[in-house]
Amino acid sequence: MDAATPKCFLLSTRNAGCDSTTQYPPFSLTLSLIQFPPNMPTVHLLDYVAGNVRSLVNAIEKVGYTVEWVKSPADVPAAEKLIIPGVGHFGHCMSQLEKAGYVEPILQHIKAGKAFMGICVGMQAIFGSSEEDPQVKGLGVIPLQLRKFRDTDKSVPHIGWNSANTSPTGEVTDESLYGLRPSSKYYYVHSYAAMYRPGELEKNGWAVATARYGDEEFVGAVAKDNVFVTQFHPEKSGAAGLRVLKAFLDGKKSQKLGEVPTAADTKTGLTRRVIACLDVRTNDQGDLVVTKGDQYDVREKDGVSSGGQVRNLGKPVEIAKKYYEQGADEVTFLNITSFRNSPVADTPMLEILRRTSETVFVPLTIGGGIRDTVDTDGTKISALDIATMYFKSGADKVSIGSDAVIAAEEYYAQGSQLNGKTAIETISGAYGNQAVVISVDPRRVYVASPETTSHHTIKTRTPGPNGEEYCWYQCTIKGGREGRDFDVRQLVVAVEAMGAGEILLNCIDKDGTNSGFDLELINDVKAAIKIPVIASSGAGNPGHFDEVFAKTSTDAALGAGMFHRGEYTVKQVKDHLQGTGQLVRQYEDAI
Repeated sequence: MDAATPKCFLLSTRNAGCDSTTQYPPFSLTLSLIQFPPNMPTVHLLDYVAGNVRSLVNAIEKVGYTVEWVKSPADVPAAEKLIIPGVGHFGHCMSQLEKAGYVEPILQHIKAGKAFMGICVGMQAIFGSSEEDPQVKGLGVIPLQLRKFRDTDKSVPHIGWNSANTSPTGEVTDESLYGLRPSSKYYYVHSYAAMYRPGELEKNGWAVATARYGDEEFVGAVAKDNVFVTQFHPEKSGAAGLRVLKAFLDGKKSQKLGEVPTAADTKTGLTRRVIACLDVRTNDQGDLVVTKGDQYDVREKDGVSSGGQVRNLGKPVEIAKKYYEQGADEVTFLNITSFRNSPVADTPMLEILRRTSETVFVPLTIGGGIRDTVDTDGTKISALDIATMYFKSGADKVSIGSDAVIAAEEYYAQGSQLNGKTAIETISGAYGNQAVVISVDPRRVYVASPETTSHHTIKTRTPGPNGEEYCWYQCTIKGGREGRDFDVRQLVVAVEAMGAGEILLNCIDKDGTNSGFDLELINDVKAAIKIPVIASSGAGNPGHFDEVFAKTSTDAALGAGMFHRGEYTVKQVKDHLQGTGQLVRQYEDAI
């Protein structure tokens, strides 16, 4: 191959070093040859089957580098720049690295002064140990123990956009550590962290960037000599994260900010998360479209002019990119038809994720069809297999709906005992609970008094049609078409125990009404669980987002129709929130 020939790299979706006992499904995606311009610099990536690495590859390519995969310990010495990404469990990460023989080569790489970056669990790996699995040793580069966030006053996992403040001790400087800026926000998703103690790391030569969650300050990034590790995900942190990734790969540890940060610049804490949701299905012509309905009816009401066709609001990839550029903190795709006639490997949503993740560098969630299934050729495929395909195509989280209700009913039928076989348990066991979102579709059932039902009730400020002052929230399945004798409190408590990391809390009564979120429902669910909750259904204007953040302890809020119809943009919502004193992340476009 001469210098004028574009370089071709074969992107592996699995790490050949992992042994056959790993709990990940034994199949591989179709591999493809990717052509790059000649003479692009290379970074080596070690994937021990750590969730969504496609987005990291896309981010690396975006900032001008190509990826070569480390497939065995023998490949490590050839690497000049080595990155270890990761999500999930500290013990699983270190066990996989140890079993595959990577620990010593990684340590030798670091000792040789070669550039090393760890992301999320890849950062945690350089510490001595973690409360998540005290019996498993880390790499020990920093001989401290990670611990879990206290959840007395906040949701755990810590999910969302937070700071990486390089002046934790109060010494304000105009120096930037690997492109980190005090005014930027970065995407975190984790339950365990290195808690910050002033001077503890600095006295040993480490430069530290911190974030604050509740009353706890923790390490967001730390650097020394050739080592740079981040608790946040740069590949999911928009332009701010791409800037950090590029600075590391370019070897620019310190840069001038151009101005000394102000107190407002260094304000830390979790921002208010605004999520854009896209319902995706095939229309009557067989095209994939974004649609939206009232109480889940997505067909046009004017049967004369439209023929009652599926409402077409645009193309999924284009709309997702538009919302990303407006400042959406996450994008959620809900596959509302599951594309049941497609072979699993050719599910259209896989291509949607691949294309979206090339230009959208914030977290992507996919819902619909995450269940045990039988392929068109009769092959049985587990929910974990399906989830893995989505993760490898660019998703960061999977959302489970109807199947979660059935699993929760069985959980109680078994005496509140886990069986380890549900989609929630297998996926969270493999990828961590932050990768599993449960989409809940409840509706109100009004009752005259709590004594008339066995279900958990609330006293409501909006009485029922006959003046009823109480109601309970009935779980539904099949897109709201079938109600169950099961309430929302039962469901969320069960799925939290099963390993879910987040609740997407819809409300059938509010869907399509543009009248605001069901605040009573949100507060009731938040009081029952510790994991984060995303408020959904009913948003019609920016004031509804301010209201839900002011009057509930929700962790995020989701909009759909008001964005799709062009009535308001994500930026207008964020500007409104910022104007009322809420901490939000604003979109950055310059790397």
